[in-house]
Amino acid sequence: MMRSLYSGVSGLKVHQTRMDVIGNNIANVNTVGFKSSSVTFSDVLYQTTSPATGPNADTGTAGMNAKQIGLGSGVSSIATAIDINGGSQRTDNPFDIMIEGSGFFVVSNGSGNYFTKAGSFKVDANGTLCNADGYAVMGWQVDPNNANATVADTVSQLKIMAPENKYSAPEATEAIYFSGNIDSNDTAFDSDTGKLTAFSFYDALGRSYTVNLKLTQVEDADGTVIENQYNVNILNIVDSTGKSIISDYDEATKTYSARDGIEFGFGEDLIGDFDVDELTGNLVNFDSSLLLGFSAATGKFSFISADGVPADLEDANYNSAAFVISTGDEDTNPFAKQIDIDFSSMTMFAQSGTTNISYTKGNLDGLHAGRAAGNMTGCSIDEQGLIYGVYDNGTTRLLGQVVVATFANPAGLAAVGGSLFQTTQNSGEFDGIGKAISAAGGSFSTGVLEMSNVDLATEFTNMITTQRGFQANSRIITTSDTLLEELINLKR
Repeated sequence: MMRSLYSGVSGLKVHQTRMDVIGNNIANVNTVGFKSSSVTFSDVLYQTTSPATGPNADTGTAGMNAKQIGLGSGVSSIATAIDINGGSQRTDNPFDIMIEGSGFFVVSNGSGNYFTKAGSFKVDANGTLCNADGYAVMGWQVDPNNANATVADTVSQLKIMAPENKYSAPEATEAIYFSGNIDSNDTAFDSDTGKLTAFSFYDALGRSYTVNLKLTQVEDADGTVIENQYNVNILNIVDSTGKSIISDYDEATKTYSARDGIEFGFGEDLIGDFDVDELTGNLVNFDSSLLLGFSAATGKFSFISADGVPADLEDANYNSAAFVISTGDEDTNPFAKQIDIDFSSMTMFAQSGTTNISYTKGNLDGLHAGRAAGNMTGCSIDEQGLIYGVYDNGTTRLLGQVVVATFANPAGLAAVGGSLFQTTQNSGEFDGIGKAISAAGGSFSTGVLEMSNVDLATEFTNMITTQRGFQANSRIITTSDTLLEELINLKR
């Protein structure tokens, strides 16, 4: 009789434990990345009052089963449903990430690595990606030898908004290509100034300059116009404020003079000895020019040359010519990159006396356009965890990669609070490097959070059965107490 009392007590204990787990599940029904737990029971010790015996042919007796009385129940396990994903909640926050598939985010408080499914991240004052509790998100850094890839190495803090990442370095323009049509009937070619056009470029420091050009028709030795050939001459080179970099203005005399210490021109022979107009600052009698030629029969582009007319026009294949500026010292020259100017898209068709010329920074493939320095305007994280900085000069830059940790037995991880887990002897070890999410067979969803995987219908059903189990075990105790009371009442 006393055994039933203690069996009832053990039943009360295990059902109370189950109720504790259910209560924790329901309490965290809206906790980001929370994984629900479940309790399983098992019977415990048995008292054998009569052991089992086998059949005896000599005596003709049959075998008997053992007579055992159980001594109650115990908690067999408390398992976490760690492989079941919760629902997704859209937040549109670029730093909120949900793991589609297995794997855990790796975070660190400086003393060790922890693992979580909760992908609600932010950036702290030092530009480090972290969670709300200040644990830094760990990942891979950008390969120093390849700005478009990361290095699969020991995970480290992702300082995506560190000072060095808040700007994008400028790039010098290395190519310009012109397009459009030159009409020899354009009246602008009859004037002394010719047809005016221009192109702009960036130097190595990201400063913008404009080269003002004029196109004039070529004349032969007798002064006869060669209608299918044009000279491209430099008028001036000005910065973004309109100030010339090849001439100096004297406020006292209100005149311009040629600037010393600068050489420029088309081709390999740069010119540093040049004259400028005193009133405008434009070049005069400048010897470096491009010769632009078209087919007299078809009007299509034929050649561009800084060295005069090619010896054999039929074999001419000069599509571009180099424009170069030098300030003397190569180590301090922001114009160190030569600019290849391509006119191969130009034509020379009659269009009612209208000439249309336009240009694009970069070559025909859109490369080497150059750019100014850029300031960061935002960040984005793709489905592979690659983090990109977005800059106001139109560029994007790889800043790092969020990676995941995987375990042989993820259910063996120990919960430590704050939606964090740590390794145990039965979970498997973290190798310190992690994996790209694609290698773990999953992907990231950004602007989305994984919610709790608690199923309220299941929890309420479990709550009902737990309540009834607890109630039934309490009846064992009260009934056993009644039996003891009857036993005591035998002697009145």
